[in-house]
Amino acid sequence: MPDPIYVKEAFARIADRYVMTNHVLSLGVDVWWRRVVTRRIKALSPTKVLDVASGTGDLALSIQDALPNAEVIATDFCAEMLGHASNRGVHQTLVADALALPFPDGEFDVVTVAFGLRNMADYVRALKEMRRVLKPGGTLFILDFSLPQGVMRVPYRLYLHHVLPKLAGFLTKQKDAYEYLAGSIEQFPSGDAMISLLNHSGYGNSTVIPMTFGVVSVYEAVRKD
Repeated sequence: MPDPIYVKEAFARIADRYVMTNHVLSLGVDVWWRRVVTRRIKALSPTKVLDVASGTGDLALSIQDALPNAEVIATDFCAEMLGHASNRGVHQTLVADALALPFPDGEFDVVTVAFGLRNMADYVRALKEMRRVLKPGGTLFILDFSLPQGVMRVPYRLYLHHVLPKLAGFLTKQKDAYEYLAGSIEQFPSGDAMISLLNHSGYGNSTVIPMTFGVVSVYEAVRKD
């Protein structure tokens, strides 16, 4: 599991260039990934949404724009990252640990976590905590990296371990943070493994949508009582 002290320090170091670097490394496709999630959230017409591990607020901003009448709260345990979210226009931000969210039980219609669960010290504990703050029947959305299957797997892993850290290191001057990223993607449960994790953490109707040849996946699950 990731070391939370290292993760917080690493994200604090790359916060100023995080948005720009993400767009470069994904060739801008990360914007589309978040739009896919946002469209699925909008279809549920939630009135209160929590974006956990919001970072610089990309997904929270997308949801805010799509659902102007909904209350959207962005949390992250890295104050430096969340400061950028606030400066970019996220209305409500709160520094908080995803393993101990400062909200009552059943507070939100939708909880989201984009590229954040992978960095948490305990996946199951985090999933159960997000379930706790969901209303019964509320929906969790996870957007995160996964490893492609088939012919794309080998070239993607070469990019992940050899090209991405060097390019990101040039852009941010923090190469080690992106070497950590590659390792975290390798270790993160995806596909059926994530569905199993969700089902054992109190969720049902769990589904996965692979995108961009399986480089990322969207998981959708409903809180069971």
